[in-house]
Amino acid sequence: MDQTTRENFTAVQKNGDGDLTAFQTSSGRVLDYQQALAEVKAGSIAGVNVFKGKDGEMYIRGDADGDPTNNLDQLPIF
Repeated sequence: MDQTTRENFTAVQKNGDGDLTAFQTSSGRVLDYQQALAEVKAGSIAGVNVFKGKDGEMYIRGDADGDPTNNLDQLPIF
């Protein structure tokens, strides 16, 4: 899939600690964190990647592009 056919994240939900817990896609779908992680791993979501944290868990992060305004933490809350 290329950038034009893949969805991207347009909004997020966070828990009380500010951790991302769910994502809304450009087509309006709502994915919990595990669903989103699976879709990012599969290459279905543009602009993000998966990395292994120091704790050994897998996490979603935005692709580094030098623009802090499109970081996942900066997306609107839904």
